Amino acid sequence: MFKVFIDGSAGTTGLRIREMLERRTDVSLIALPESLRKDADARKEAINASDVTFLCLPDDAAREAVTLVENPHTVVIDASTAHRTAEGWAYGFPELSAEHRAAIAHGKRIANPGCYASGFIALVYPLVKAGVVAPDYPFVCHAVSGYSGAGKKGIAEYEAENRSPLLDTPRLYALTLSHKHLPEMRAVCGLTRTPVFNPYICDYECGMTVNVPLFSDLLNKRMGAADVKKLLAEHYAGSAFLSVGEEESGYISANTLNHTNRMQLLVNGNEERILLTARFDNLGKGASGAAIQNMNVALGLDERISL
Repeated sequence: MFKVFIDGSAGTTGLRIREMLERRTDVSLIALPESLRKDADARKEAINASDVTFLCLPDDAAREAVTLVENPHTVVIDASTAHRTAEGWAYGFPELSAEHRAAIAHGKRIANPGCYASGFIALVYPLVKAGVVAPDYPFVCHAVSGYSGAGKKGIAEYEAENRSPLLDTPRLYALTLSHKHLPEMRAVCGLTRTPVFNPYICDYECGMTVNVPLFSDLLNKRMGAADVKKLLAEHYAGSAFLSVGEEESGYISANTLNHTNRMQLLVNGNEERILLTARFDNLGKGASGAAIQNMNVALGLDERISL
């Protein structure tokens, strides 16, 4: 029986992790009473009594929580932005490479990827690794997400009875072009030029698409859409959760993979211009599902358990 503590279990990511783990027979959840949820001594005791601790906290609180860890056997999986590019932390995307999977399997500090970053990295990492795209390629990334990605405050705003009519339309944000996911997108893919990233929050609950257009004549190797699709399919061959294809309906909806840990990589376009799309649940493979998958890998279990 594995003992698991969720530090920050009241947020959207923590709540979904708890829901998935409560259905398992191999996990015992360590729970603190509401009065001690923010008590440092109580949290320290719970963290060090656990085999796995999930940090579902703001960045500063996550950094503080790591200082409470004294048990060398406790695996820490941080869902915040705090440690995604930090030295000594495994980046929690096992499908990227054998090296990424091994670092998760043998590490005690695992940084869960950001939701938007998961889609971008899944699309771009294989292309850079294969030498098809140069590290200084001028990437542009457009993405849409359901409002559940905005956290409890954002959810309450969208679901309020007398909400602003401005919420009826897609809303572009991160207008300074310095979104918090950009550092990991750049670092994990080995990019030397920071992408232009345009995320939208939209009036639906859950689901995400991350879109990356490419010009064939700017690639190191002349490739059309079919060639890129083949490369991605070969890179992720055998993956339990990632699939590669193209959209045949003429439309790509963002919410078709809700409540799963699956991610679809779609390649459309033609010989001159290519459109790459990652579609997934922003709270599944984009957050809580990925965290559970990382726990399974770290504990030497089948990564598909409860997913």
